[in-house]
Amino acid sequence: MIILGIDPGSTRAGYGLVKKEKRGLKFIRAGLLKISSKDKAQRLVDLEKSFSELLKKTRPDLVALEKLYFVKNIKTGMEVAESKGVLTLLVARSKIPFIEYAPSEVKAGVTGYGNADKKAVGKMVAKILGVDKINGPDDVTDALAIAITAANQIRQKIISK
Repeated sequence: MIILGIDPGSTRAGYGLVKKEKRGLKFIRAGLLKISSKDKAQRLVDLEKSFSELLKKTRPDLVALEKLYFVKNIKTGMEVAESKGVLTLLVARSKIPFIEYAPSEVKAGVTGYGNADKKAVGKMVAKILGVDKINGPDDVTDALAIAITAANQIRQKIISK
């Protein structure tokens, strides 16, 4: 099963693609969706184009998104919510199943502790995927952590049946 994790953002959105295999998880690829415009409305168009291309290219079986849980800056929160709306619409139109996780669920899913810091999450993501380090900003690591969380929850559901 191919799982695409997405860390939504208004100017940067990370993605991480993993393959769930019988022996564990395999890292496929990760990066940032291309959002280059300085204009707020055009950034949504950039996001739509970039994410549509990624969905077509990778054809995931499941998309996992981070929930917008709490924001300190309402303006930023609104912009991230708009981006998340674009992403959710594209996933729904593609008829790909999706699941959402709060940041604390993702941290707990990867490190076992819901208040883990970014450094701990990054170390565990690299360890779980068997890579030396994750290249790119925290958005990329977070997207992979979201995909890992989804893969582990799917595994638990399969094992518990």
